[in-house]
Parts: sequence; structure tokens; C-alpha cells
Amino acid sequence: MPPRLLILDFDGTLADSRPWFLGALDDAARRFGFRRVTPEEAEALRGLPTAAILRALRVAPWQVPMIALHMRRLAAAAPPPPLFPGTAAMLHRLAAGGITLALVTSNAEATARRALGPAAQTISHWACDTALFGKAARFRAMVKRAGVSPQDAVAIGDESRDVEAARRAGIRVAAVTWGYATPEALAAARPDAIITAIEALPHWLGLPYDPGPVELANSTLG
Repeated sequence: MPPRLLILDFDGTLADSRPWFLGALDDAARRFGFRRVTPEEAEALRGLPTAAILRALRVAPWQVPMIALHMRRLAAAAPPPPLFPGTAAMLHRLAAGGITLALVTSNAEATARRALGPAAQTISHWACDTALFGKAARFRAMVKRAGVSPQDAVAIGDESRDVEAARRAGIRVAAVTWGYATPEALAAARPDAIITAIEALPHWLGLPYDPGPVELANSTLG
């Protein structure tokens, strides 16, 4: 049966912000002095977990909060990233199916709302400006805020850190392949499922919908 709570990531899951991100990353590299990368190197980094990416860029742990704040300010001044095709319809389908939707993102709420447009009304709970490695705590807080048990919650994200955070929070997780990380990197993180098309997500969650391609990685929803 469908979960009671679905916790969604924003960048790379709902919105195609990767082209903007690469430009903003180069801006941040010049500002904070970490290693700049070519487009080819950036593509190769997609196959690494987040901690390894930071090491490859020579980003010190103490720099991460400042870089994240700088990126949020750049995002606030930029046009909102486009949603992936089918995202708005998918959100409305999930909400109409009785699933409570929550958004947990390191991006600013104003940026996410601008990008989502009318589809923002499908989101019941918002937790934005999350620290890069602070999602597990936000997931636990979101489950508590929604008044559900961890067994009734599922997280959706596009990076290995999303999978790792969900595991630490004790909730199930599916990874999507249309975002930042490569399918191989996501598989190495061992999510409960790997979703390869937006139309497939409602079906995997137990709603009647065109199934699309879904690879069940470790378990199914029951």
C-alpha cells in the first residue's frame, strides 16, 4: 500500500538545476579557492559519493557551510530551474492519491516555490536551507512533524547522500536516475529502488498509474 508520507528532494529530483549548478560551482570555486573542474571532470564526478566529490574538489569541511550559503544566494538571484517534464503532473497524482508530500532540500524555500509554481500547493511540509550533510536529522523531524511512523515514510532523492540520510533516519528510500548521480553510483548506495522514469514513481508507491521502467534494488513496498 502507498506510504503515508513521501519526502522529496528538490534539485535533481524535481527540478533540472544541474546546468545552473555547474556554473555556480565554478563561481564558488573562484571565490573560495577550491579546485575548478572542466565539464568532462564534472561528468566523471557524478559517479562518486558526495564526500569523495568534496575531496576531489579539495573542499575543506569547514568551507562547506559558507559555500552552501553562497550557492543559495546565487540561486535566489537566478531564474528558477525548470521542472523535469512530468513533475507537476506526478506531484498532483501523488497528492490526489492520499500521500502527504514533504520537501527537504538544501535550496531556499522561495527558490523551490518559484520553480514549482502551482504545483507547490501539493507540498504539505517544507524543510529548506538544509545543511549538505544534515538531511538525516531533517528526515526524522519531518516524520515526527507529519505524525507518522518511520515505516510509513519514504524518501526520494538523486544522490547517494539522500540514500545514506534515509538509512540513518530509518526510512525507506528510492533513488532517481534523471538527476545528478549516475545509476552506478546510486546502485552502490543500495536504495530500496532505482526509479528510471518520473511516470514510474506513483506505480512503485502503490498508486494506479502507467508503470514505466522500475528496477527494484532491494525491496518492494508492502
